[in-house]
Amino acid sequence: MLALLKQKSYRDRTLQTLFVGGLAVMLVIFVMTARTNLEAQGMTSGFDFLERATGWGVSFSLIDFSTSDSYLKVIWVGLLNSLFLGVISMSFATIIGIAIGIMRVSGNKMAELIGTIYVEVFRNLPLLLQAFFWYAILTTLPKPRDAYDIGGIAFLSGRGVYLPGLNVSGLSVFLSAIGLVIAFAVWLNLTTSRRFAKMMPKEKTARARSIWLAWGFAACVVMAMGRIPDTPLLNLPYLKGLNFREGIRVSPELLTCIVAISIYGGAYIGEIVRAGFNAVSNGQKEAGFALGLTPWQIFTRIRLPLAIRAVMPMLINQYVWLFKATTIGIAVGFVDFFMVISTSINQSGQTLELIAILMGGFLCINYTMAFALNRVNDAIKLKGTQARG
Repeated sequence: MLALLKQKSYRDRTLQTLFVGGLAVMLVIFVMTARTNLEAQGMTSGFDFLERATGWGVSFSLIDFSTSDSYLKVIWVGLLNSLFLGVISMSFATIIGIAIGIMRVSGNKMAELIGTIYVEVFRNLPLLLQAFFWYAILTTLPKPRDAYDIGGIAFLSGRGVYLPGLNVSGLSVFLSAIGLVIAFAVWLNLTTSRRFAKMMPKEKTARARSIWLAWGFAACVVMAMGRIPDTPLLNLPYLKGLNFREGIRVSPELLTCIVAISIYGGAYIGEIVRAGFNAVSNGQKEAGFALGLTPWQIFTRIRLPLAIRAVMPMLINQYVWLFKATTIGIAVGFVDFFMVISTSINQSGQTLELIAILMGGFLCINYTMAFALNRVNDAIKLKGTQARG
């Protein structure tokens, strides 16, 4: 025994085992104590409550939901709503952030001033405060009869934004989304393969373009086949009585969350993008000019790709944070994952189980997103001796 204790590897394994064992014992004690306290208060533990009817409805849902549906379904509704909000908000935040980052390094004094003011204002105001500000503005817009007309196809009022929609089945939209995920996975696998790295630039572009064109064609076919019979493919909103009919209504609560997260996240992403542009050396830009490239070609083929490569790890962290920011929906009444869990706790009393579901849901989503984006980072980063030059 003394001889074993003198071995560093044995001591390290022993300490690690004792540490993990101690954590396991503490977890078991915590679970047993919690169960004892719940039984003393007449509360049952477990996940059987997920099959019970909720008895309450939701104001926004991407799938059909009624008060007779179960807790499991309402949790699924909240999860889908958060994913929907996260995808839209992060997309707009990325567009805004890239635009602000370009303005800050454009060399134009006015553009740099506007970009700086934007970053300093929206980055230093709490996200919750911004959500209240935009919600107050959106709910005080005119009534539907006096709504702002946007090109005759969209309308902005205090009841939300009314946009054109598609008369297609939900299954068609789902299949198109699945197709997009598959196309992205195929493209990512192609770009990380050794065979792709040996291709000529034109062949690489042709291969990648063919993947996205194939998905676009397949999506159009699926949408056409899934069109609701005897209806036009495009569904335009129109005013009838005191409200709009047809089209898609974006509620003030959802629009508030999208605007607040997009603008707030855009300020941070703008600074990240600016740092990426500053990381590109002047020598690379001068080499582009020496080769006769135009300023636009230098920007799209040299500065932007190298900037994205430099800041991709920081962007991944920012995207994970932005998705967690979707929980502000509860402050303005949007039915997101966090709000559904909170309401379910108040109605069912199953606090520990529902908090575990909330934590597990966010953990799975953020880990999956980080894993996918890290794969993208592996595909675009410079490898081996390419990083030295």
